[in-house]
Amino acid sequence: MQENDKAVLIYATFPTFESAEEVGTRLVDQGLAACVNIWPGMTSIYIWEGKRQRDSEVVMIIKTRAAIADAAIAEAKRQHPYTNPAFLTLPVVSGSPEFLKWIAEQTRQPATNS
Repeated sequence: MQENDKAVLIYATFPTFESAEEVGTRLVDQGLAACVNIWPGMTSIYIWEGKRQRDSEVVMIIKTRAAIADAAIAEAKRQHPYTNPAFLTLPVVSGSPEFLKWIAEQTRQPATNS
């Protein structure tokens, strides 16, 4: 398998479940993600514009391929309500061969079900 065909996970945060679900649905429908997982109820503590912040956020994990990770991030960022959203692409070292094959198959063309 070529390096850019390997599965990757994109870690992202969103302010609400609804905003994450909207972005995730679009990524799957466009074939930029095989699947997204959304977890509500995370607390984030960070410094923004010189002040410590504490916010409730939602985590989304995007399952895709390295070759289209930048396109998935660009599409998600286009719809994201934050001015500087968190997007981190994480390599997948190994996994179930059948599941990795499924990710590759699902991200080769846009989904037909809307």
